[in-house]
Amino acid sequence: MSVQEYLDKHMLSRKIEDAVNAAVRSKAPDPVLYISNHMRRAVSSAITKIKARQILDSKGIPTVEVDMYTNKGMFRAAAPSGDLDKIYERSELRDGDKGKYLGNSVSKAVRNINEKIAEALIGMDPTLQSQIDHTIMDLDKTESKAELGVNAMLAVSMAACKAGAAEKEVLLCKHIADLSGQSGLILPVPAITVISGGKHAGNNLAAQEIMILPVGANTFEEAMQMGSETYYHLKAIILEKYGSIGCNVGEDGGLAPNITDFREALDLVKEAINRAGCNGRIKMAMDVAATNFCVGNKYDMDFKSPDKSGQVFKTGEEMAEMYAQLCTVIYFVCQTIQFVSIEDPFDRNDWLHTKAFTDLGLCQVVGDHLLSSDPKRLERAIDEASCNGLLLKINQVGTVTDAIEVAKQAKDGNWGVVISHRSGETEDSFIADLAVGLATGQIKAGAPCRGERVAKYNQLLRIEEELGEQAVYAGENWRSPEILAFTSVLFC
Repeated sequence: MSVQEYLDKHMLSRKIEDAVNAAVRSKAPDPVLYISNHMRRAVSSAITKIKARQILDSKGIPTVEVDMYTNKGMFRAAAPSGDLDKIYERSELRDGDKGKYLGNSVSKAVRNINEKIAEALIGMDPTLQSQIDHTIMDLDKTESKAELGVNAMLAVSMAACKAGAAEKEVLLCKHIADLSGQSGLILPVPAITVISGGKHAGNNLAAQEIMILPVGANTFEEAMQMGSETYYHLKAIILEKYGSIGCNVGEDGGLAPNITDFREALDLVKEAINRAGCNGRIKMAMDVAATNFCVGNKYDMDFKSPDKSGQVFKTGEEMAEMYAQLCTVIYFVCQTIQFVSIEDPFDRNDWLHTKAFTDLGLCQVVGDHLLSSDPKRLERAIDEASCNGLLLKINQVGTVTDAIEVAKQAKDGNWGVVISHRSGETEDSFIADLAVGLATGQIKAGAPCRGERVAKYNQLLRIEEELGEQAVYAGENWRSPEILAFTSVLFC
């Protein structure tokens, strides 16, 4: 085939002429770069290759990473992983070979991507997220998705979402907003972990996390400054009171002084907020993760103290009374520091006490273990008004499309939605864009410490910078950012 025949066959002369004319019209300072980009945009994108591998998460446990190739480039995503004793969420696929990573390696999930999922997706348009995700889900007919593994499915789905955004030449958060039908982009209030306990730290505190919410900030950047400064004031206070050993950190970066009482932890945080000069601008929250110390129908607050464990149990009613006191005491004694959210105050199957506490209307009550981001459990909780907030962990549901649908379900029930990290995280910052695109108003990503946690906050800082004057921070509307989303559309 001659050069002219090749040009004629692929209509290259016409395409090149169009590109040159476009460069002239735009007065491009670098015509070669302009023509190159113009030609790339003229080609419809398609998935050309998918390559998966095993990497390690922040706990040193294997997880799945995927590289997805299109004619626009390569797009990488990594699935987070949570505790390995999950019940109601969809199943990760692990090898079970005790001779490798104590049975936690994911070579089977990697093989499923490279051999099964890749074959099904090659040639598909990456902008068609729903079609891609349904194709992935249809490859595994089990309800738990145990054959392919939710870790395999999610990593591919996230990579496709990034590729779709690149094809449309928009921010990832904007692409997610388009997929969900969300009209405006909202920067979320970060629920910043400052004290770690429970199974996430080696101290004796039963509650898993004490968090702060900088709702009084005007921008996300200011919120992170307030949160970071409070964190380091807290570190100085702990150093003064407990010595350097109290400054060790938990899995999510929270400080871990060896304390046992909830009130003592909250008092430390209140003092740090005062030192940071953020009175009235920072609210407090807590993840109890009470499932971890529920024995039968009672709660062992000293489950981490071998010499005390099993000696004193609290009933569900006593736990509810304790939470009510925490909310009212903090609010009325120091009205400028309010306790506004509590996650998993009871066992994952303790629907009765969760609803009874929610009915008090003292704060946002968030379901994590109770719901596991499962649509059926969420439907029950909405119908029974068991709680009023969803903790959304994307690897509990399977794909980006599933996550969008679950978020919509919660919002339709007039609930708050908290986009959340997992205990086993990676450097992937996808959930930052997810929180902005879905306009949830809340994100839980750990402490301003440890790279895999800070990666999410740094991405939110970049998004805010990119949006410029159109950036809207949820602030005081952290539970109901819809009105802000509407306002942001008006001014876009």
